[in-house]
Amino acid sequence: MENMLVFLRSPIGRKFMMGFTGLCLVLFLVVHLLGNFLIFQGSDPFNAYARLLTSTWLIYPAEAGLLVTFLYHALNGISLTLMNWKARPEQYQLKRRAGHTSRKSVASSTMIYSGIVMGVFVVFHVATMKFGEGIGVIDRDLHAYVLRAFSQPLIVVAYAAAMVILGYHLYHGLGTLYETFGLAHRRTLRRVLQALAVALAGAFLAIPVLVFTFGDKL
Repeated sequence: MENMLVFLRSPIGRKFMMGFTGLCLVLFLVVHLLGNFLIFQGSDPFNAYARLLTSTWLIYPAEAGLLVTFLYHALNGISLTLMNWKARPEQYQLKRRAGHTSRKSVASSTMIYSGIVMGVFVVFHVATMKFGEGIGVIDRDLHAYVLRAFSQPLIVVAYAAAMVILGYHLYHGLGTLYETFGLAHRRTLRRVLQALAVALAGAFLAIPVLVFTFGDKL
């Protein structure tokens, strides 16, 4: 146990946990996306899905676990980034070699900013979709609420912009996951994971755009 704690407190261990918690959050995004796509099946399936989530006591430990995972991932990421900046501040300047900018350096140095944007977005998303209209009402018509929300251009633009940033964050994070876990077949795995990042962000982005465009038919 003591050796495990020492490992988790080390830079390598913290990077491992960064990758592990990030992977857990990606798995949550996949499940969350599947549930969100029920919006296109009509009010009954979507509201039934929402009631199923809110009518069981399991939602509370699940939400608590998700919150802890998210906070650990965010705080650990900020701590690692600041530690790297302090150790090698010159690494986070734009490096031009042979007339081009180091893409990996730029991506690595901006992960903290895209992560902060995602944190702000999560607070906004939870405030509007979970604690918005009809809070505490188990028979809340969430389907109608979502349609009304995504009929507003500013909200659609905000969600779309957030999903683009999410895609960038996932593209770099998943693209380096194989390095964290020391996996084989790195080039192929990297491309698969980056494709997953683009697909996830694109699918989430499509929801507000499609609802805004075809909301009167849903």
